[in-house]
Amino acid sequence: MTGFENLREQLSAAAEWRLLSLLLSRPRPGWYEEVSALAREVGDPQLRQAAFEARDATEGAYHALLGAGGPASPREAAHAGFGDPGRILSDLALRYGAFGFSPRAEEADDHLAVQCGFVSYLFLKEAYALARGEEEAAAVTREQRARFLAEHATVAGRGFAGKLPAGSPGYLLATAAALAERLPATPTVPEAGPEQDPLDGGCPGVCG
Repeated sequence: MTGFENLREQLSAAAEWRLLSLLLSRPRPGWYEEVSALAREVGDPQLRQAAFEARDATEGAYHALLGAGGPASPREAAHAGFGDPGRILSDLALRYGAFGFSPRAEEADDHLAVQCGFVSYLFLKEAYALARGEEEAAAVTREQRARFLAEHATVAGRGFAGKLPAGSPGYLLATAAALAERLPATPTVPEAGPEQDPLDGGCPGVCG
């Protein structure tokens, strides 16, 4: 694969994960217009179909399914078993901070919409590093993205998909399926240790 093709692949993946993030967010004024515009930039037919079906999404249905007390929580803490929610949020804050990622304040850091947004951001970071010829920074970003998917997004994503009722809105079912295809089969348990730095060996300047 040439450098240009690799760069294009990272940008394409960033758009797909950003669309996943939007589709897992609360429908609000202007939300569908943003979803529809971004869908035109992705090639995945399942994601494009999910975006198309989202035209009928309502905030009420979203809260009934994904809100507090709903059957399919999009928050990692709800699917982490005996995992400490405080530790989960602390680790996420460390990872987001290490890369200068500032999620929207509306959702908690362990919400799937935020986690997918972070994955999109890391693909953009890798693309930026590749464009500048900074292979080490690109490799660090790629490694940290893989760890994040295995240790966090897979817990939330597969738990959410498993709890989503069969009669849920089509766009959410398609979104859950598209997300599952991009996740490792099983989550990886992070190594124990308080306030563990997610970037053990440091981070090149491009990460921040």
